Amino acid sequence: MFRKDTPKKAFEWLKKRSKKQKVFGVLILAGLGWWGYKNLIANKQTKVTYQTETAQKGTLINSISGSGTITSGNNTSVNTKVSGTVSKVYVTNGDTVKKGQKIAEAELDDYAKERQTAAWVNYLEATEAVKEAANNKAVADIEMWKSRQAVLDAQEAVDDMEEDDTNPATHAVYTDGERAIITKTLDQSRLAFSVTEAKYLNSGADIANANAKVAAALRNYQENSATIAAPADGVISDLALAPGLVISADSTTSNTNGATIVSAKTIGKISNPKGQLIATVSLSEVDIISVKANQKVTLTLDAFSDMTFTGKVLSVDTTGGTTSGVTSYPVTILLDPVTVDIYPNMAVNAEIITKIKTDVILVSSTAVTTTNGVSTVQVKKDGKISQVQVETGDANDSQTEITSGINEGDEVVTSVITAQSNSSSSNSTTTSPFSGLGRTSTGSSSSGSKGNSIMIQGGPPGGF
Repeated sequence: MFRKDTPKKAFEWLKKRSKKQKVFGVLILAGLGWWGYKNLIANKQTKVTYQTETAQKGTLINSISGSGTITSGNNTSVNTKVSGTVSKVYVTNGDTVKKGQKIAEAELDDYAKERQTAAWVNYLEATEAVKEAANNKAVADIEMWKSRQAVLDAQEAVDDMEEDDTNPATHAVYTDGERAIITKTLDQSRLAFSVTEAKYLNSGADIANANAKVAAALRNYQENSATIAAPADGVISDLALAPGLVISADSTTSNTNGATIVSAKTIGKISNPKGQLIATVSLSEVDIISVKANQKVTLTLDAFSDMTFTGKVLSVDTTGGTTSGVTSYPVTILLDPVTVDIYPNMAVNAEIITKIKTDVILVSSTAVTTTNGVSTVQVKKDGKISQVQVETGDANDSQTEITSGINEGDEVVTSVITAQSNSSSSNSTTTSPFSGLGRTSTGSSSSGSKGNSIMIQGGPPGGF
């Protein structure tokens, strides 16, 4: 350990030595100084290393990232409102079923039987309403044609009146009252025609509405029926039924009229391999302006970390919403068909591709330096580095398009590394200035070391 009073003690020690010892001590100090200068100062050099790459033509892809969840899966729930005891189960998990195929049967309790009967009556009434709507359309069609003919007849009476002042019914000149009646009859017949035409045109919507009510009534009857059927084609799974199992419906009481409301209970699901999934991701107000329907999307899910899925933007909600002062806009993404089981509410990360440019010259963005609106790159040619002004186009997180200034195949500098190093090689052995006195020194120099070490064999008289 070097101490602050070491030079002073060395000087006092030197004063007490003989002339020969003083000369020898001076030589040692001079040798140490020369060795330190040569190895610690003179041999230090600045080494510059350039990392380069070749400018190449390629495809530049710009994308926007967003995160969200799977909001609609390719599964259809098997629901029931029955309460009672399961008597038969016709399928097991993993079976392929068709829509309407029997899944199970149950012995209903009295309350469930009442609900089943009421649901069946509602279904019958709904089917009657469809037929009535179809009949109303036929009646409206006839009335529309009658009204159209009335318009034609009224128009003909007006034309006759304008061509001849004589009324063919009275063989006298039209009175002012007769003229007013004929003219207003035409106006009224036109108005009547517009009413009958609207009824005919709206009758299609009435039939569609009646059919929708039939579907709802049928679904309600099926959910209350003792026979539980498959609501869709596919592979059944998560079926939680067995003969002898008691099942009960979930019911609540309405706050408005006190009626009992029975909710459907999910007892299984049917997976449709050809069904498509829906994902919803949220984007910021900065990103949403670049997103449009039908843009391609790549997606990853934590549940399938080694897979990438594809899809497209289905819709963009430009209304957005604000939470804690942050505005976000939901984007709905339609996934392409998948071969794995993806469930609703799974987390998803999406990359929405907003722009693709092909056959453009690309370099790493780290190679481009922009100062005061002027962009430059460093080009290495014949071992020499030169700075070249360039024009840039689009860019993404890692690459920049070069529109002019360099050509395909040019070698550009992406980074510069500057380091201090010794000219002597690592673990080298040098000749000591004391070699003539029969002493040697061994030095080692390496990058990152705190300094070189020296070992002197023997020493001056007196144990210097």
